[in-house]
Amino acid sequence: MAGHHGTQRADRSAVSAADAVPAIATSEPFRAATGLKYLAGFFGGGVALSALYAATGQGIPCPLRMLTGWECPLCGGTRLGSALLHGDLAAAFAYNPLIFLGLIGLTVVGVLWIVEAVGGPKVRPPARVGALLKRMTATRWLIAGLVVSVAYLLLRNLL
Repeated sequence: MAGHHGTQRADRSAVSAADAVPAIATSEPFRAATGLKYLAGFFGGGVALSALYAATGQGIPCPLRMLTGWECPLCGGTRLGSALLHGDLAAAFAYNPLIFLGLIGLTVVGVLWIVEAVGGPKVRPPARVGALLKRMTATRWLIAGLVVSVAYLLLRNLL
């Protein structure tokens, strides 16, 4: 009987492994309206934090800056947002150029998604870029983000 039980367990695990479907195969097609919800939440949080800083002068303290004196890749983001609320683009760029350029990119994407969500044309990257983006897993995005962040951290504090 013990052998029979062991065989059953092996068969169950074999069936479970065979039934496993890669996450990419089950992913749904992109919907602009869904992307806009995430983007709106991101921008809404940024505006709220920036407005709080503009009104009170209190931001979120950076642990890296407190410990080392170095500015992390996000340092200046709240001041950047406050400068944008006041319409001062030059100061916003000076506080954190990387975030500033990223916000421009997200704004462009957001406008394109709005156009698509209201029935306008779908704008997608060229086929070669689209194929590359489809191969980007969450781990690869994380690694790319970390590489950019570390490079920016070093450039901003050593130059």
